[in-house]
Amino acid sequence: MRTVRATAAAVTAVIGVGAAAVAAGRLASDAALKAPPGRPLPTEPRLTVHGTAAGQISLTRDLAALRPGRYGLSGNGAHAIVGPVLAGASDTADTVVRRLESVTHGTLKPGDKAWLTPNVHVGNPSSALGLEHADIDIPGELGALPAWFVPGARDTWVIAVHGLGTTRELAMNVMEFLHRSHVPVLALAYRGDLGAPRPPDGLNHFGETEWRDLDAAIRYAVRYGARQVVLHGWSTGATMALRAAAHSGLRDRVSGLVLDSPVLSWETTLRALAAARRTPGALLPLAVRAAQGRTGLYGERAGNTDSSAGLRIPALVFHGPGDTVAPWQLSRRLADARPDLVALRTVGNAPHGAMWNADPQGYEEALRRFLTPLM
Repeated sequence: MRTVRATAAAVTAVIGVGAAAVAAGRLASDAALKAPPGRPLPTEPRLTVHGTAAGQISLTRDLAALRPGRYGLSGNGAHAIVGPVLAGASDTADTVVRRLESVTHGTLKPGDKAWLTPNVHVGNPSSALGLEHADIDIPGELGALPAWFVPGARDTWVIAVHGLGTTRELAMNVMEFLHRSHVPVLALAYRGDLGAPRPPDGLNHFGETEWRDLDAAIRYAVRYGARQVVLHGWSTGATMALRAAAHSGLRDRVSGLVLDSPVLSWETTLRALAAARRTPGALLPLAVRAAQGRTGLYGERAGNTDSSAGLRIPALVFHGPGDTVAPWQLSRRLADARPDLVALRTVGNAPHGAMWNADPQGYEEALRRFLTPLM
């Protein structure tokens, strides 16, 4: 009898440990599957504001605070635009001084916690950039998808789609450049975004289902005058662009792709985000399996090989070795696999989805050269 009881206790303990492991894997997978738009990814450090002065802001000394370029700075209900690190400014061993271009809303006080974001602008193209725009609703399979349309004289449109941790406001980083080039821009909010339909399971699918919302945007553009479209995607938005270019019923109207920090392996990205939330390494495979079970994603289906095999149009890829969310090496492999179609512009010292932020002028010049023959 004692043996039976001991065996039952051991089985119960094993079941308990197994259930706990499954629950832990599910919780770890939330780092990516429930990453809210407009909130920092777990890879992005919080910085402390140490002080502000005329045109300057002092932040905690951190590799993030030392990044080159131009970023949004968000925290405690405030948003500001910060420029490069100021050489010769009165920083200390613990602080970094950057140029403070403007405070969009709220206030930034000493002691406030904030983070750098690729979203330089907030609001809409009219309020943030002074560009005429229209608020439109695109019919999608789950309901109406909010979008901004900035008109231009050309009949090739750019459809812009953001990715992890950002919103459609990210597209405003390149809108002024595209507007000067007379290119119409359609910036899309898709399932899970504020004002857009909620996905049935409430989860992100790394572009594997969201691409159908981009397909709806392509249909809208063609219906309202676009002869061709170029898809410009960041992060999982780049994954959506690759899927739409391969599977859309109107893929013959897609003339080019601009891929910024593309997520080419959802498993790698999920592991990176889960690890950034201090998930023990032993639990990372459980996080991947939990994500598969919750979303129906296939193992490595979103990998580099699949992306290169389905590519048939020119693509410009912006990516850098500093991306800890979507490995630069996969973009390198994509470019090596299809040198006839893929141009890779490597950007140093830039976090995920922020290649423009690190080098706005270089980014826009590469974009100009890529788009000119497609117009």
